[in-house]
Order: sequence, then structure tokens, then C-alpha cells
Amino acid sequence: MVASFLSSLTGAFGSSFLYGYNLSVVNAPAVYIKKFYNETWERRYGFSVDESTLTLLWSITVSIFAIGGLVGAIIVTPIVKFFGRKCTLLLNNVFAVTAALLMSFSLLAGSFEMLILGRIIMGVDAGISLSALPMYLSEISPKEIRGSLGQVTAIFICVGVFTGQVLGLPEIFGQESRWPYLFGAIIVPSLIQVVILPFLPESPRYLLLEKHNTSKAEKAFQTFLGKDDVSHEVEEVLAESRVQRNTKLVSILQLLRTRAVRWQVITVVVTMGCYQLCGLNAIWYYTNSIFSEAGINHETIPYVTLSTGAVETVAAVFSGLVIERLGRRPLLIGGFGLMVVFFAVLTVSLTLQKTVHWLPYLSIFCILAIIASFCIGPGGIPFVLTGEFFQQSQRPAAFMIAGTVNWLSNFAVGLLFPFIQGGLQTYCFLVFAAICFAGAAYLFFVLPETKNKTFHEISQAFAKRNKVSLEMQEINHYPGERKSSAEQESTFTSSVNNGETKKGIV
Repeated sequence: MVASFLSSLTGAFGSSFLYGYNLSVVNAPAVYIKKFYNETWERRYGFSVDESTLTLLWSITVSIFAIGGLVGAIIVTPIVKFFGRKCTLLLNNVFAVTAALLMSFSLLAGSFEMLILGRIIMGVDAGISLSALPMYLSEISPKEIRGSLGQVTAIFICVGVFTGQVLGLPEIFGQESRWPYLFGAIIVPSLIQVVILPFLPESPRYLLLEKHNTSKAEKAFQTFLGKDDVSHEVEEVLAESRVQRNTKLVSILQLLRTRAVRWQVITVVVTMGCYQLCGLNAIWYYTNSIFSEAGINHETIPYVTLSTGAVETVAAVFSGLVIERLGRRPLLIGGFGLMVVFFAVLTVSLTLQKTVHWLPYLSIFCILAIIASFCIGPGGIPFVLTGEFFQQSQRPAAFMIAGTVNWLSNFAVGLLFPFIQGGLQTYCFLVFAAICFAGAAYLFFVLPETKNKTFHEISQAFAKRNKVSLEMQEINHYPGERKSSAEQESTFTSSVNNGETKKGIV
């Protein structure tokens, strides 16, 4: 299993790490970038930009990252189909390097448009990687450690956030003359991934089910599992292959029309929506301003902000260690529930902070507790669930739906939070508390436990809610298992089309 861990680490370092890094990297140099915008504007037009326009420009710079992410999520399906999971992660580095060059040279060129364009392209990279990476990890992981390896995505997002905070310190790149280096540093993880990942195997499920290359799939299984006899694993995947021979990749529209996965799709939409709308990205994008409002000394803010990244990383690692013992369900519901509590306390502490001298410290504690609660469950499990809920032909479309919801919600938070904060003041976090409560309530009533279950068993857990009989669920997913080998060679065979079982000629 060493190869599985090495593949997950390498894939995550050049993918989800960069996503986390780009969430936090704009926070520390915000003052200098705004000054750069103002100076550029004044040099071009002969007058300073007004405050409302500057706020809008900055909000666009922050939130445009999500628009690029949406584009990446939309185009990822044909890319992973044609190039495969591993090669998609490799080719995606072209976007990262291009974005890094544009953003790092924007100050030298005197063009804030280069910075904004670089943020869009970096978003495309993130949109592709946050779909391709969980897909890759879910397909190379034995079911016993599928949750732990899936959490690598979340862990490296946290490490990326923390790294962005460290490099943004005044002693490193958090200075007016050095902030472009923060964006140039993006090239380093990309190059490391380009060097290591080519020596690791492609997803064996992709090789077997989509490329029908049994020999390469067996070699990939042997490398990932560290054993010579992989006949059981190959046969398990071939159960799906009996369907896949006559089933093309399911489109988004077909997936939405498939009754057998209706509640799986709804659950992915809810978890991904809550993942972004629960308020964590608002904290990452605007941590400095939040701490400033909490009354923290300006010189101290960068170091207090650093503690948020450290707490997030520790909590994500903890989640990765316990997810296979505790399961997905309690971590998700518990994480959202704790966030409701701490958002409420944070609202009270921010509202009354001028009356009691120690309340700003309670505000810091609440922010750290919210971050820890998020990373324990909601921070990574939605990606794991998206990979676990769907069979091979449905997975790319499912990740496209998840990615679209993810990035639209990300964009909404990044663009609207400054205005929500300005309108509701200290009560703005109650909006996020309500979203977390709604998410926890939904998951309590709908989400089954998926720990140590095969894709087939998970689909059976949803069968009653989808109003599909277990027999029909089995026919939809594994018709070959219900026939003898002689019958499988007969003229007629079952194939799945839009969730219905039809007869077709082989």
C-alpha cells in the first residue's frame, strides 16, 4: 500500500495543496495589493479609485478564483475520460504554472488585470484537481483505507492554507516589495508533482473499466496493494465491467434522471453546498479584517492568523486517523453541529466585545474552534462521499455536479461576504450557523454510513429511499452477477440506460 500513499501524497501536493494555498495567499498582502490597484488606476486615469470601486475590484480578485474553478469542474469530465485520472493531474500543472507567472509578474508589468486573470486560471486548475484527485484516490484505495486516503485531499488543503499564511508573514513575503513571490511559489509544488507522478500507476479501475486493459490494471493493483495475487480485486471490478462494456459514461442529465441514485445526488449537492456556504472560506478570505474587528492589534494579526492554519491542519490529520474507526456520518453531523454552537458564541462575543476586555480572545477561540470542527468532518468527507456513492460510469458526471455546486457556492461567499458583513455587522455569522444546522439536520435523517462498504452495498443502503427495489438495484449495477458464465455469453444482455433496465443485442 506504499504506492497508494505515495500517489495520494504526490497527487495532493500538486493539486489540493494549491487550492488551499490560493485560498489564504491573498489574505496577508491584501493591503499592498489594494495599494497597487490604486496606484495603477491613478497612473492610468489621473485620479484615485473611489473606495466602493476598490472594494468591488478586491472582491472580484478574491471571488474570481471560484469562477475559474467552476470552468475547471465543467471541463473535467471529458479530460479524465480521454487522458485518465493521473495524466489529468499532470497536465493540469500547465494551468498552475501559467497562473503563477501572470500573478507574480503583475506588479512588474503594472497590470492588475494580470493578477485577476491569473486568479481565474488558477481557479481552473483547482476546479480540475478537486474533481480529478478525489476520483483518482477513491479508485486506487482499498475500501479499508478509502476514507483515510480520501482525507488526504482535505489534509493538503489545510497544509496549503497554512503554508500560504507562513509565507505571508512580514519576515518572509508579507512585504510590499515581496508579495509577488507569494504567487510565484505556486510553481514549486507543480514541478514536484511533474517529476514524481509519472512513475506511479494510473487508476486500475480506469484501466480496467474504461480502457479494458486487464494486464495494466493488474500491474497497477499489484503496485498499489503490494501483493502479487490481485485476482479478487480484479474480479470485484469486473463485476462492474459487465455493465460497462455496453454502457457509456453517464451524462449529467442522465444521472439526474436516474432514480436509483436520486438521493445520492441530492446528498452530494447538500454536502458540497454546505461545505462552501458554512462560512469557512469567508474566514480564510477575510481573516485579517475579522480579527481587526475583534480588536486584535494590527501587528499581532499575522501570527494569530497563523494559528488558524495550524489548528486546521491538526484537525484534518486527526480526522484522517479516526475516519475509518468512527465513520463518515458522525464526523460530518458532529462537525456541522459544533460549528452551529461556536458561530452562535462568536456572534455574542463580537457583539459585546467593547463591553468586556477579554471577549476578543473568546472570539479568537471561537474562530479556531469553528475551523477545527469543520476540518474534523465537513472539510474533506464530501469529496470522499462523492467518490463512494456512484459507480464508474456515473462518477465523472457526479463530480461535475459536485464541483459546480462547490464553485458556485465558493464564488457567492467570496463576492457577497464583505457586503453581508457590512450589512449585518456582528450578526453575519448567524447566516452560516443556520446553514450548518440545516446541513446537519439533513444528514442526520438521510445519510447512511459508508465505512468499509463497497459501491454496491452503498447503493443498496439508498435503495428504499430511492423507491427502487434491492433486486432492481442489483440489476442496475451488477447484472452479470445474477447469471451463469454461459448465460453471459448469450445473445441478449442487460444494459442500463437512464436508470432503466432494457434489453439489447450484444
